[in-house]
Amino acid sequence: MHYTYILQSQKDQTFYIGSTSDLKQRFKVHNQKGAKYTSSKAPFELVWYGSFKTKSLAQEFEKYLKSSSGFAFRNKRLI
Repeated sequence: MHYTYILQSQKDQTFYIGSTSDLKQRFKVHNQKGAKYTSSKAPFELVWYGSFKTKSLAQEFEKYLKSSSGFAFRNKRLI
């Protein structure tokens, strides 16, 4: 399985959207400041995740959530 996820920074309340095949490990990396983009915003809370059969589907949904219509969908339906 592959996952698309939404994290919320406990430091500044901003959101981060990503995708991975190992959600537990990726969440751990984010909270241990091992991911370059999110290292200054840790710690994080996992606020939503969805599972997909393929990597490409997870990445497509990640891309959608980062778009303007996906942003509205995220705020209305997911968080």
